[in-house]
Amino acid sequence: MNKKRIAIVTGAAKGIGKAITSRLISDSFFVVAVDVDDKAGKKLVTEFGKTKLSFAKVDICNEKSVQQLFEKIVNEYIEISVLVNNAGIIRDNMIWKMSVEDFDSVMNVNLKGSWLMCREAARIMKEQKRGRIVNIASRAWLGNKGQSNYSASKAGVIALTRVLALELGKYKVSVNAIAPGLIDTPMTQSLSKEVLDKLIAAQPTNEMGKPDDVANAVAFLASEQTQFITGQTIYVDGGKSIGAGI
Repeated sequence: MNKKRIAIVTGAAKGIGKAITSRLISDSFFVVAVDVDDKAGKKLVTEFGKTKLSFAKVDICNEKSVQQLFEKIVNEYIEISVLVNNAGIIRDNMIWKMSVEDFDSVMNVNLKGSWLMCREAARIMKEQKRGRIVNIASRAWLGNKGQSNYSASKAGVIALTRVLALELGKYKVSVNAIAPGLIDTPMTQSLSKEVLDKLIAAQPTNEMGKPDDVANAVAFLASEQTQFITGQTIYVDGGKSIGAGI
């Protein structure tokens, strides 16, 4: 068996997830990168090397697959130091146009998937009597038009974070959330220039954040110096959450 500082990151293959993975590796964690994109995941292994990262193709909405993932990790590495729930999807539309399928798919990945990952991590970290869980929520939990599914799912992630902080605190396991705002990712770059310009104009900083901004916040919460911080939501949104708008 190998005893390393193990960090699990979901949605690890691209964008914010890849930045988190890279930062944790630079902080001497061995990262188990979880994603459904097999091709992108294999590229991660090539980029970072097998001594720093392993890739697991897992559907986090599937209970059995999640359980098998954690069983394999514990059998190989003994302990889990950090879990970062970053995987998420969007299916935006006004509620009168939104399908039940689009509501269910967003809730399944963003909330149920995070819950399943947290449950397995909690069982292990409770016995270890140490660990860090960082859930990637979103500033959108405060409400965005056209995101009744996404905003609700991320509000659920924040509520989940607060509950787990209460349940796991006495076991020396801290649970926190990060709420990113407008971050420069392939998803935001796919927006039209008109829409993107309006979103940037609504930022107090008049600019988008970078994936590394979120990764740096994750690294802070994953560090040994943050044991007394738990149940909190840190906004990485350029001040948008304080009420600035167009």
